[in-house]
Amino acid sequence: MTNAQETEATRLLKEQNTEFVPDIFKFGDNVWFAVGYDVSNIAMIEGETGIILIDAGMSPVRMEKLRLKFREITNKPIKAIIITHGHGDHFGGIQAFLDEGSNPQVWGRRGALGNNVGFNIEANAGKLAGLTYGNVRGGRQAGIILPDSLHINNGVAAKPDKQRTMFTRGKETAEFSPTHFFTEERKQIEIDGVKFELVAASGETYDNMYVFMPEQKILFCGDTYYKSFPNLYTIRGSQYRDVQSWYQSIDKMRNENSEYLLPGHTRPVVGKDKVKETLTNYHDAIKFVFDKTIEGMNKGMTPDQLVEYVKLPENLATKPYLIEYYGRVDWAVRSIFNGYLGWFDGNPINFNKLTPLAEAERMANMLGGIEILKEKALEAFKEEDYQWAAQLSDYLLAIDKNDSEIINLKAEALMEIAKNMVTATGRNYMNSYAIQLLKSIEE
Repeated sequence: MTNAQETEATRLLKEQNTEFVPDIFKFGDNVWFAVGYDVSNIAMIEGETGIILIDAGMSPVRMEKLRLKFREITNKPIKAIIITHGHGDHFGGIQAFLDEGSNPQVWGRRGALGNNVGFNIEANAGKLAGLTYGNVRGGRQAGIILPDSLHINNGVAAKPDKQRTMFTRGKETAEFSPTHFFTEERKQIEIDGVKFELVAASGETYDNMYVFMPEQKILFCGDTYYKSFPNLYTIRGSQYRDVQSWYQSIDKMRNENSEYLLPGHTRPVVGKDKVKETLTNYHDAIKFVFDKTIEGMNKGMTPDQLVEYVKLPENLATKPYLIEYYGRVDWAVRSIFNGYLGWFDGNPINFNKLTPLAEAERMANMLGGIEILKEKALEAFKEEDYQWAAQLSDYLLAIDKNDSEIINLKAEALMEIAKNMVTATGRNYMNSYAIQLLKSIEE
């Protein structure tokens, strides 16, 4: 096993760590914004007699530390907590605040995806189906088992409290529910003398909202924007994320003419012109990927062809907030295809595709035997053609899943590929999978 080396991808990911340095920003007289205290950001707004929080982190332990920091600013009781969307990294730490005993309102948006209606519908869908494997995949992308030498960050967040993630506490995150819901496109509320506008903004989830403070021109956008190309598809798996709705939500945010954009991850964007420029480019990047994918689909392209066809223009791809730290364009392209046309790529050969074993046996026979196939895989690794080495390893493992030499070869190839991946979720997944392969040899 080799440690992460200073490739360009490694350098960029380490540089991204500056986004997660703990800090509490103050905007105006009554808004504080905590970055880097957990994997997601938390805001505190001071009202006439109490405080309002926006989001509540993932780890109760980390949120207890932040709660004490907030209490150095004010001792006013918590009147309300607004949760921007139903992902556990934005509400999993809420108990640290509820334990104060002030019985606050907890606001969320009631979303809908087919017959699945409510809050946190993504996790609830899996729960209703009896699906648990998403937590395994989620743990890999989050780097739960990775040593520090292989785990730089999670793309738009620092390394998590690995005992208290949305993947290791799945039951808790699925069962949480707010006390107050809104279902309108836009709802104006006033809490403790502070005016908020809650705005429906589907994107990463179907229960996503953004929170706008019209008097201060402050916009809390949840995960509709952060400093990375967005995670239009998550490799842990989920229902289709509505890419078209995502860029339409950003268009609504852009039209608020905010002076401060406070995201659910990474540092704030400050200045009306800077906010407008950032949201415009973010909107245009997502819309380009969506439109270009649909264009290619209408030409009869398969997903494999589409990922070669859809490339983000250089003027967008080089923006610091559109580097693929968290999401990837090719993952988004495949998801859009599947979201609209399903699994069938249009090529009828795939109606009766050979099983992995049958294809592997034919590959070995074509080359002259299993030993030659193994030689080719080892040769590919030696020549640093790691992707091909891993793919040939899969043929060999289809024939003999217990071949320890090839299991080790595949694991090493994955870890070499990971060194050149800037997308932290994919990098973490590859390294985690490799470690699990190596442990399977020991067992």
